[in-house]
Amino acid sequence: MMFPADIFAGQRFAVVGLGRNGLPAALALRAMGAELIAWDDAAAARTAAAAAGLRVALPEMAGLTALLLSPGIAHTLPAPHPLAAAARAAAVPILSDAELLYRAVRAAGSRARFAGITGTNGKSTTTALLACIAEQAGVPVAAGGNLGTAALALPLLPDAGLYVLEMSSYMLERLETLRFDAAAMLNLSPDHLDRHGDMAGYARAKRAIFARQDGHDTAIIGIDDVDSRMMAESLGARVTTISAATAPFDLLGDAVALPGAHNAQNAAAAAALALALGLPRAAIARGIAGFPGLPHRQERVGSIDGIVFINDSKATNADSAARALACYPRLIWIAGGIAKAGGIDALAPWFPRIAHALLIGRDAATLAATLAAHAVSHSIVETLDTAVPVAAAAARRLAVPVVLLSPACASFDQFSGFEARGERFRTLVAEAA
Repeated sequence: MMFPADIFAGQRFAVVGLGRNGLPAALALRAMGAELIAWDDAAAARTAAAAAGLRVALPEMAGLTALLLSPGIAHTLPAPHPLAAAARAAAVPILSDAELLYRAVRAAGSRARFAGITGTNGKSTTTALLACIAEQAGVPVAAGGNLGTAALALPLLPDAGLYVLEMSSYMLERLETLRFDAAAMLNLSPDHLDRHGDMAGYARAKRAIFARQDGHDTAIIGIDDVDSRMMAESLGARVTTISAATAPFDLLGDAVALPGAHNAQNAAAAAALALALGLPRAAIARGIAGFPGLPHRQERVGSIDGIVFINDSKATNADSAARALACYPRLIWIAGGIAKAGGIDALAPWFPRIAHALLIGRDAATLAATLAAHAVSHSIVETLDTAVPVAAAAARRLAVPVVLLSPACASFDQFSGFEARGERFRTLVAEAA
């Protein structure tokens, strides 16, 4: 269903950052009757917004209902964007589009429920899996947020509907009224510390997914790391805890798109959310068994001479890469890019599985030093284009059945994002086959 055209009539918003999240949000706000001004620091984005009929100009803060700031733009640390600083000085709320979706749904009179998923790793898979289960149960469902469709671009659902939102720490910092009927925080490991100051700040941002919940709502926390356990303890008895160590592996059944213990935890989280929302167990089983997986998350993209090539480009930190490395007893590993705090030191328990590592990107030398200290065979090959044929040759020579791209690093030194990195890997494998 479409939202009524007067939901935000009489309200004035500025949308800053007109990328994958901002531009759809701006268009949705305009369609709901808001007075809107749009801005992006990049000229190309401003041109695209103007071509879409948006008013593009540097916004004045006076009279603004709120500033909708793209998640990737800082409003505090490491330094606030000038427009974010101006908004704070003028006491203008800085919101995420998930907050405005919630307001729009309630203003339209819908009692549709909201489920939120966050965590350092696994949130995209768990979000998509819960949406798949809801579809199996015949529930009207819309999934998005940090995954796929921008939150404010999702359709209006009826009272029986369910919004399943992947929530990044950036989005969670910018909520005022959104209350999740069921919410899950899967795990915590160091990430985005430049934006949150330290692990305590990062944990506070993640904890916000449970804000405003009451005794009728469900809070689910994975407890396989110290910081998550501390969060669960601080929230008290109303929390349901899950763990990869205790998740029943038979829950996965024949779900070939969900390999590894971490996916047992993801499935346990999705199942717990589904049960809390009243979805039937049969639909949960069907949803998990039929889940097709997500691109760039342990995605099998091809086979060359019996060697399987796995695209796990979404692994932009060491903790995420560890989950992939744990799934394969022997492999050729492609890694590198812009290393996160701590590099790949935490991956040492999985180094014995690596027959040879091929390192790409800006921080390849840093990763090489860690591997050398652990006597792991490796080469610096600089680019993914070079890595794929070298990996295929090494796998044949060493009789290794798997080549895994799980970079443990951000991609922005050589690619526009992890998606572009994964798509390039897919193309290179197809060309080599």
